[in-house]
Order: sequence, then structure tokens, then C-alpha cells
Amino acid sequence: MRCLLILLMLLVLPSSSAGEPSLPLSFRRDVQPLLSRYGCNGSSCHGKAEGQNGFKLSVFGFAPDDDYDAIVKEGRGRRVTPATPDSSLFLQKVSGRLPHGGGVRIAHDSLDFQTIRNWIHGGMLIGDPNESQVVSIDVTPRQQVMKSGGQQQLKVIARYADGTTIDATRLSRFQSNNEVLASVDEHGMITVGDRPGQVAVMASYMGPVGVFQVLIPRAAKMESWPPLPEHNFIDQLVHKKLKNLNIVPSATASDEEFLRRVYLDVIGTLPTVDEAKRFLADVDPQRRSKLVEHLLERDEYVDYWALKWADHLRVDRESLGHQSAFRYYSWIRNSVAENKPYDSMLHELLTVEGPLSESPQGHFYQVVRKPGELASTISQVFLGVRIECAQCHHHPFDRWSQQDFYGMQAHFTQVKQKSGPHGSVLFTEGQPATRHPRTQEVVQPFGLGQEMPETEPVGDRRKALASYLASGQNPWFARNLANRLFAHFMGRGLVEPVDDFRETNPPTNPELLDALAQHLVNYRFDAKALIRLITSSAAYQRSTAPNETNIRDNQNYSRAVFKRLPAEVLLDAVCQTTGVTEEFDSAPTGSRAIQLWDSREKHSFLRMFGRPYRVSACDCERNAMPSMGQVLHLMNAPEISQKLSHPAGTVARLTSETDDRRLVDSIYLTFCSRFPAVDESGVAIEYLRAATEGRQAAAEDLAWSLMNSLEFVFNH
Repeated sequence: MRCLLILLMLLVLPSSSAGEPSLPLSFRRDVQPLLSRYGCNGSSCHGKAEGQNGFKLSVFGFAPDDDYDAIVKEGRGRRVTPATPDSSLFLQKVSGRLPHGGGVRIAHDSLDFQTIRNWIHGGMLIGDPNESQVVSIDVTPRQQVMKSGGQQQLKVIARYADGTTIDATRLSRFQSNNEVLASVDEHGMITVGDRPGQVAVMASYMGPVGVFQVLIPRAAKMESWPPLPEHNFIDQLVHKKLKNLNIVPSATASDEEFLRRVYLDVIGTLPTVDEAKRFLADVDPQRRSKLVEHLLERDEYVDYWALKWADHLRVDRESLGHQSAFRYYSWIRNSVAENKPYDSMLHELLTVEGPLSESPQGHFYQVVRKPGELASTISQVFLGVRIECAQCHHHPFDRWSQQDFYGMQAHFTQVKQKSGPHGSVLFTEGQPATRHPRTQEVVQPFGLGQEMPETEPVGDRRKALASYLASGQNPWFARNLANRLFAHFMGRGLVEPVDDFRETNPPTNPELLDALAQHLVNYRFDAKALIRLITSSAAYQRSTAPNETNIRDNQNYSRAVFKRLPAEVLLDAVCQTTGVTEEFDSAPTGSRAIQLWDSREKHSFLRMFGRPYRVSACDCERNAMPSMGQVLHLMNAPEISQKLSHPAGTVARLTSETDDRRLVDSIYLTFCSRFPAVDESGVAIEYLRAATEGRQAAAEDLAWSLMNSLEFVFNH
């Protein structure tokens, strides 16, 4: 009997490193991990702001002392009963012996239940905060090449501040950053799917995180790698990855495909019929690079990229008022028109001061007013790092602590605004201290990834931050901007989502991301230089048509992907192809949607197709997901029908052409930026000749069918 009791104690107590004696059960080391493991302190359970049914825990266990008090000292002492542990309300709830909104969380006959029971019976020790702090975890294996359908069990070893280690696998939380490629269960067992690619699986235990990376090649190996064009380092690094995955990229896109794609990507505008004919007739070997150079100098380039930056920097009329919002937008547009380097743009935005009538970029501080919001917005937009949740607790999937968050926030606590005879004035004042909300210790200003200094900088703290963010010492600024541009042109980022850089969401091709970032630095953050590089690559110029090796690859740039047109671009395409402009309340007659600076413009089409209101820093605010409402709108909306049948519109003008073949050619060039294929032309001509409601009505039907095709609604 005594041997059985000793064996039970060995099972219950955490294992320690070789030669170290087992430690007594404590709340910090043994119970708190279980609260996280079973989701008790999750934001949807007792970790939410108001708790649940009178019982509140700190979200993700960031405040163990408070959680200990909540369990041991609150609830009139009924939650734990050391004399009779089994009667403890805490144990009866989690095991389901008493009604519990969360159901049975920890089975009565499980080892974890016995751990909590023995902790209660052993006197409910809280544990030494120093020796009980987890400083790191090791995930093994760290990386591996796996076949489709394969499985791998992860092991997590946690290291404490006192040097002891435990096997924390069964107490860790696991998450895959791509469930399609590989899933992971609650025990750390990975199951690989049937698609090739790369996936990262995160393990988290008491704050620290670790990552296991899986490379999943296509099962059928290639006998030989075919000769492929490589125009620059993008192609070299993409091909290197594809070789490891046994994937052959698609063929080069036709001139027709490249023409439409690059127009939409660079200037958000379709080519006209004359522009399409001219390019398709050009025999110059450099015609593609010449076209890109031409597009970069067009006004539409400025309009389109000013629109994108107005989204990122939140030009919001509702927050700023009409005049201020327009001045703010004008600063952005002028910056794009000047091809202002990204680091200069960031520096001007961060360090602005004085009358906003003279420095309109300062209106950013009127849209995002609170120091904490400024810290998280700047981090997300310019670094691609989400730190907002670290305001209240340690980031659950990354390295960022509350100290990191408040170190960033401290840069903005000096910023003040006042109204004067000539409008608002922005200035900095004093040396206000920022204190950690739990420890009340002073947190000095410091950038993400830096060590906190012992003393604060003299003068305007934002200047030191601006210099650091755009410097070579900062590992995120150039990589974030390079990733955003690459995602725009290629359909997905090397880090995805583009504003979620973290250790547990690594890039799919780290070498390529680093090379793109270095190119941006070498060219002094010149956006146009990076656009030239990307659009000249063979990777960008691939066809969307898959081959047998890459049909299941959506991650590695082995083929071009379909990208739904943004709301403004699609509306402009409808107007341009029908020859009927749109009227906007906030813009002069003849204005295009990509020229709209006002995100609050009341327009049903823009709202339905996902235009953002610019109320957050998240890229996800622009909704690019297709919906049934969008399909029905293009098919049935009276506004679309009226544009197609307008007596002064494109279709009415084209039907003056008496030759059916030429008419069909013109309609295809207008809506698809290409000539029709032989079979398409034959079907269309037959339809025109068989029409009973007149030739123009038949031409309108043909135009309507093309407008509702995937070829029109998507960039490809």
C-alpha cells in the first residue's frame, strides 16, 4: 500500500531535471498551467473582463497572485477546502459534479484532477514567484520534412528561473498557423494534410512560446528540374523553395494576361481598348518593363496608392471633419506623388508638431488620440506587429509583455493639442512618467525589441522612436513594408496576415523576405523601385493556369492567384467599361472611386463590396471575401443595367459597327482587355445574329455576361 502511495505521488508531482529533488505542489507551477490548459482563464470564460458567475481569473493567467486570491480567499472560502478537498467547490465545478456552465473541464479520474486535489490537501502553497517563473520552452523536434498524411508528436520542455525543467507537453497549448496544411490536437500530435507547403505549429506554456516548422513536399518527386526564366533574386529564391517542394511553376502569362494584371495592380484601372491594342501589337522585347515604367508615372498610380495609404493611416471624415480629413488625405497623396521614401513618410508622421494647417499629417493624432492606441497603431501599420493585447496581459502567441507595450506607449504621453486662432496646434510638453499597471514601476520609453533604458530620452521622445523604427537596427520596418507590397502584387504575403509578424507566424520564405527588405533599404525605401523589381520577376508574370504539380499549391508563388478587385477598383471598372460615370456626393462630377478620400461616402456598391470605414489599424477591415449579395448585385442591380443600356454608353457606341466580328472583338477588348478566342467569337457572333430583340440588346447581353464573369470581377 505504501509503495502505491509513493507511486501516485511521483505521478502527480512535476518532474524535475536530473538530480534535482521533486518540489512541493504550488499554485504558480502546477495549478495555474492547468487553468490555461483547460481554458478556464480564457477570454470567453472566467478570464473575460467581468468574469463569469462571480468568479474572475486574469486572462491567460497573467496575474497569478490575483488568481490565487480568487480561488483561495474569495467566495467565502468555499472554493477550496483543505480538510476535505473533494468537497471543494472548485473541484466539484471543474469535474462536473455540480452544474457548471463550461461543462466538465477536468475529469474526476484524471491526473490533472489529482494534481489540483493534492495541491489543496497539501496546504495550497502559492509558490515562490522567482523560482516558479517559466523563462523559456523548448519544442522538439524544431523542424522536420513530413509526408502528406504523416503524424508527429511534439514534446515541450519548460525551463524555470531556478534552473529546473519539466516536461510540459500535456499542459501546453498548441496552434497551427495553417490548418489546411497541418493540424495539431490538444496533446501536441500533428497531422499533415494533402497539400504541399510550409506550416508553423506554436506551443505555449505559461507565457513563453516555441515553434515547430514543417516542410511538406509534394509526394511525387520530379525526375529533373526544367529550365526556367529567372529575372532577379525573387525568382532564384522562389525556385529554390519550389525545388524542395517538388513543384514546377506554371508557364509565363500571355501578354493579354500580363496587361490586365499589371494595370489593375499598379494603377487600379483597366486598360482602354486603344491601350490594349497598342501593347498587344508591340514587338519590343522590353515592352512589359516599359509598360510598368509608364504606369508608375500616371496620375492613377498616385490616386490608387494614396487610397491604400489613406486606409492604413485612417483618413476618417467622421473623426476629423470634412476640411481636416481632406488636408490629411492631401498630404498622403502629395507624398505618393513625390515618391516620398517610406522612412521619410514615417518620420514626418511621427514627429509632426505645430499648426495642423501647416502640417496636416498631424491629423493622425486626432484620429488616434490615446497614447496606447498610438503605440499599437504605429506598431501594426509600420511594423506589422500586433501588440494591443499586451496592454492587459502578456501576448498569448508572441514575446510581447505589458512592459513592451507601455514602453511604446511612453513615447506618446508628451503629445498635446490645443485650439488656437488658426486651428489646432500639436506640441509636446513635460516628461510624464508611464507606470506599469500592475507593478506601478516606471516604464521608460523604448522601442519594440530594444532593452528598456535606465533613464528617459531628453526632449521629444517620438524623435528617438522614429529614428529607431526606420533604422537598420529595427528588424520589422523594412520587412513589413516589403511584405505588404509583395502581398499586394502576388496575392498573399510571405507573412500572412500581413500585419501579424510574430515568432509563431514565421514567413514561408525567410530568405526572400530578408532579400526584399534589404532591397528596400538599399534603394532608400523607394516604393517604385520595389514595384519594378516585383513586376519584372518571372514569379509575378506567371499564368494562373495550374499544372499537375502545383494545382494544390496556394502558398509558394508557383502560379498567379485570382484576387478579387477592391470595391473602388471594381466600381471604376464597371463605369469605365460601360462608359457611364458615377456620381458621388463628396466629389466633383467625373471623379473615379479610387479618387475618393472620404471613407464615409454613402454608396451601396462600395459598402457591399467591402470598402473599410477606417476605424481600426487592421488590414482585415477591408473585406475582400465574395458574397451572394455581390453576385446578385452585378446580375440584377438596376444601376448596372442602366449603365449597360445607356444611350450614350459604350455598348450603344460600339453597336454602330456593322461588322459582327469587329463588334465582338471590341466588346472583349473593353471588358476583358483581350481579343476573344475563336470559339468565344463564334458563339458571340451567332448570338448577335440570332437575337430577336435587336442587335444592341444582344450586345448588351454579351457585355453583361462578361461583366459577371470571374475574369472581370477578379484580377488574375
